[in-house]
Amino acid sequence: MQQQQPSSVRLLAAIADAFRQPDLRFKLLFTFAMLVVFRFVANVPVPGVDGDTLDRVFQDSQLLGFLDVFSGGALRNLSVASLGVYPYITASIIMQLLVPVIPRLQAVAKEGEYGRTKINQYTHWLTVPLALAQGYGQLIFLQNQGVISGVGFSDGAALPTLAMVFSLAAGTMFLVWIGELITEKGIGNGISIIIFGGIVASFPALAKNTFDREGVSSGFVLLTLIGIFALYAIVVFTEAHRRIPVQYGRSLFRGGRMYRQAGSSYIPLRINSAGMIPLIFAFSIMILPSIVASYFVDSASVGVSDFARTIRDLFSPTGYLYWLFTFLLVVLFTFFYTLVIFQQQNLAENLQKNGGFIPGIRPGRPTEDYMNRVILRLTVAGALFLGMIALLPFFVQELTGISQLGIGAAALLIVVGVVLDTMRQLEAQLMMRRYEGFIR
Repeated sequence: MQQQQPSSVRLLAAIADAFRQPDLRFKLLFTFAMLVVFRFVANVPVPGVDGDTLDRVFQDSQLLGFLDVFSGGALRNLSVASLGVYPYITASIIMQLLVPVIPRLQAVAKEGEYGRTKINQYTHWLTVPLALAQGYGQLIFLQNQGVISGVGFSDGAALPTLAMVFSLAAGTMFLVWIGELITEKGIGNGISIIIFGGIVASFPALAKNTFDREGVSSGFVLLTLIGIFALYAIVVFTEAHRRIPVQYGRSLFRGGRMYRQAGSSYIPLRINSAGMIPLIFAFSIMILPSIVASYFVDSASVGVSDFARTIRDLFSPTGYLYWLFTFLLVVLFTFFYTLVIFQQQNLAENLQKNGGFIPGIRPGRPTEDYMNRVILRLTVAGALFLGMIALLPFFVQELTGISQLGIGAAALLIVVGVVLDTMRQLEAQLMMRRYEGFIR
């Protein structure tokens, strides 16, 4: 009996097979080229930045570390792309929340491909003012930290400020455009690939800084072991699913006679069907109060200034309340996103239209109720898992005393999710050409 090759060997062989196909080779090279462009833009700084002060501020601020993840490391250089795709993600969150509650948007969303195009267009329009507002707030925050100066609309600073703000907004829209090009002409989801590229690029520096600061200490060893276990758990939960058996029966007319054909299949319902989206949504919302509060920290009014500082400290990653709200938001967004996506699929209705049924369950409404119960039970496990992943940096800090972790566990989940999703898409392309896949 021939011994089965390891997954890593099958992966390398499949990538080699993909490069032998002209269209797949173009997709892979195009994706890589767009990542190179992204990394180039991430190193074009805004003029007038004090690099030494910027490094010191990053060492003292976990909030900036989180924002740097979404900017793909561009914020650490205060480049023109330092906002990353975060304003687009915020706009997507807002549209996700508005579509179910606004009848007009709900009607547009039901119009198939045209509706999805319109919703995507509205999301792009909303991204622009959000990018302008966040860009100005980010500059004010960094000016308060002494990283940059001359930000404001008085004493001749208006024109340079507008130039910097519009440059940051343009950088965001450029990254969104690159992401959509990757989705259209490359492999994988473009926006996720952009975030993935930034996280992977920042990992070596993060590991080196942690090692230089801690050395081979017990805390560093424990951190490494926890990281390996977290990576294993993320892969297991990401791939875990429950198979719902489905029977198909169809009537075919041949030679004037009717024949019945039967077949069987299954519907895979994943425990973590929401993927990394709830984490991105939750962290994005949790940093908004700190960003908004930074606008008013230096207000002339003492009351406004003190209230802004209280909000900023309350929603700082160093506080217990921040992590409690993060956990709750992750759980809520997991249920919300999973149920919204599940309802949009109309699995029970599609099964009935295609002559399929779940053994022991009547078609129609009973099938829908049954699948709703199953997905709710699975989502409980998925929501708790994502909540614990969100809290992992807090637990690691308490156990090891290492505080400069940013959103390490969430970053791992994003990396694993993007890699698996890209691998599935590449596998699907290979299977269409009758190549053996590398995901089992």
